Order: sequence, then C-alpha cells, then structure tokens
Amino acid sequence: MAVASQRRCCLAGLGYALLQLSLLARPAAAQTSLGAPDPSNPHRSSTDQRPADLVLLREWTTMEGEFAIGVHGVKPDPRDASARTIVVWVESPGEVKLAVDTLRCGPEAPMRLTRKGSNLLIKELNPGGQITEANRLDHQIWWAACFPEQAGKDPAGLQAQARQLGFSGLLREQQQVLPSNPR
Repeated sequence: MAVASQRRCCLAGLGYALLQLSLLARPAAAQTSLGAPDPSNPHRSSTDQRPADLVLLREWTTMEGEFAIGVHGVKPDPRDASARTIVVWVESPGEVKLAVDTLRCGPEAPMRLTRKGSNLLIKELNPGGQITEANRLDHQIWWAACFPEQAGKDPAGLQAQARQLGFSGLLREQQQVLPSNPR
C-alpha cells in the first residue's frame, strides 16, 4: 500500500513538472496548420512539404485521399535529461497540422504530453507492455522521441529492447485530461 502511495505521489509530481514544461512551451505546442497547397506554389503537395528527417508512423487512404502521421525534430529538454520534445506531423488531403509533444523517457514514469483541441493529455505509458490499436501511436511517438534508432518500428516488437533498457513492462497505462482553461 505504501509503495502504491509513493508511486502516485511521484507520478503526480512528474505530471505537475511536465505540465509546467508544457505551459512554458505552450505557444509552440498549439496545433497549427501549414495549409497545403503553398500560396507561392499552388501545385506543391503536402508530401512535397515533408521535412527531410520525417519518420512516417502510419499512412492510409480513404475516399477523401491520402493521410499520414509522422514525427521529426526530436530535441532533448535542457532542464530535464529524461525529457524530449518532438514534432508530430498529421497530413491530410487538404492540410498539414503540426503539434509539439513532450515525452518523459525514464523507466520510472514514461509518458507523453500532447494536446487534443484545447485539452492537455497526460498519457502514462508502459514500454515493453501490451500494445493495442488504442495505444500503438502513443508508443510509436514515444519510441521515436526517446530512442530515435527505433523510430518507425512496431512497438509490439520492442518488448525485449524495452526490458534491456530497464523498463519492466508492468506499469499501468492511464490518461489524464486537463482542460487548458480550468475555472
């Protein structure tokens, strides 16, 4: 019981620290639209706008057209050695949206901070644990940010790698939703 209480306290503290990091980087974390096509070149497609270091995590086609999600621009946080930021690239037929996510890479509390609309999502992850369709993208982004040499690989196949890196695979995954303007 005491261990669970200490873990909750530790995670609450880490969540608060990550919230502070995200609030400091808030203008950069807001989603923006690049808006394809480029006004200076109306025939430039969103695939032509892709950065050179973009790692595609998922691509699919619907009746509307081509969609893709990728990541690029991994940067370590100068204030926290276990934190990274990464740009998430969401491409649709008519636009490209960017979001800057913050990730905590240490084995004691791996997590992803991202935005959905005006809400901040804190997603506690379990590297080396079970991968489902519900958590696959979170893990792909986490691996790409924390261990770039594993970027683009299926996280379900990285369980042994996670254990070698010190992750137990036994952490509980959960998500907290924080409104950006609590009243």
